[in-house]
Amino acid sequence: MIFEILTLFPGMFVSPLGESILGKARERGLVQVRVHNIRDHATDKHQITDDRPFGGGEGMVMKPEPIVRLLAALKAQGPLPWVVLLSPQGHMFNQDCARRWSTLPRLVLVCGRYEGVDERVAEHFADEEISLGDFVVTGGELPAMVILDAVTRLLPGVLGNAASATSESFVEPVLEYPQYTRPREFCGHRVPEILLSGDHAAIQRWRRGQALLRTKVRRPDLFARLDLTPLDGKLLRQAEEDWLRGEESSAAPD
Repeated sequence: MIFEILTLFPGMFVSPLGESILGKARERGLVQVRVHNIRDHATDKHQITDDRPFGGGEGMVMKPEPIVRLLAALKAQGPLPWVVLLSPQGHMFNQDCARRWSTLPRLVLVCGRYEGVDERVAEHFADEEISLGDFVVTGGELPAMVILDAVTRLLPGVLGNAASATSESFVEPVLEYPQYTRPREFCGHRVPEILLSGDHAAIQRWRRGQALLRTKVRRPDLFARLDLTPLDGKLLRQAEEDWLRGEESSAAPD
């Protein structure tokens, strides 16, 4: 898969592209990441890429011409890419987006800056407008890095354990169950005994119940989307009972 990143600050991507899962995927030829400087496609001698907003207001707005010129050049180079404009006004990025984009041959991420990008780019030259959440960051570069990571890890061969990508939070609208590792006891807190039992079927049931409970408590919006099976309902009730017993135990005097 090929990622095309359009940015005014290409140096921000140097370190992230060489580290961790993304760096290894690039080394193995599983992904290509091409970072393009939007400023290179401005035609004036000062390479101006922003201007004052029509109608007045604070800040500067990114001009459409350099971005659209660069998009046209990219579209002439190979399979038609899917163009995503990163903007606080976009739809919320989620795992469904990552999964859908991971099937594409090429993905273009346009990093907005300043007060935003001229609206004509979003309306006529981008396929989607995407936001990471209800907050504002300085530019689209950091969101682009998050999307790069989320999409890359879904590509075949990227993760060492292929099951990892199919058993994580948000594969369905359920948070992941609690995870533990050694030591068995730390600062007086023990790992749940079920995880030490060796009974893999019982462990799977416990994990499912814990995942459902965690989703119900922490993300009721996700929980509302679930279609619980009778077994799910039973495992959730058991997890709730275990949780309440734990709360009572921790509140009991010595």
